[in-house]
Amino acid sequence: MDIKRIMELIPHRYPFLLVDRVIDYEEEKWIKAIKNVTMNELFFQGHFPGEPIMPGVLMIEALAQTGGILAMMAEANRDKLAFFMTINNAKFRKPVVPGDQLILEVNITKVVRGTIVQTHGKVTVEGKVVCEADLMFSVVDKK
Repeated sequence: MDIKRIMELIPHRYPFLLVDRVIDYEEEKWIKAIKNVTMNELFFQGHFPGEPIMPGVLMIEALAQTGGILAMMAEANRDKLAFFMTINNAKFRKPVVPGDQLILEVNITKVVRGTIVQTHGKVTVEGKVVCEADLMFSVVDKK
């Protein structure tokens, strides 16, 4: 799934669209996406200038966007929005720097009443886990 399709599913836009490509998925089960980290990212101007490190909260946001894409792929959710509700058990294991490619993996762990989606996500760089968290979304009608 390319960036055009991603932008059809979620409302995020530059500079806050943090998913570049979906590389694999099984609808309503799991998704795997990519975020390429470059020195051109706006946040590097102020996040440790001279020693650029991607903020952990942006890795969580990239996971949330990936989970939102997965939730929006379900036929019943096509004209809805996925609102990020909770973060639990977040862990940051290694710094992410310009030149890294994030592999974002999100698995649905539970769906409650068809509107609450619980997931577990992890971010890897070169096969090593750099971030993981349990995330929950609420799927709502667009206003």
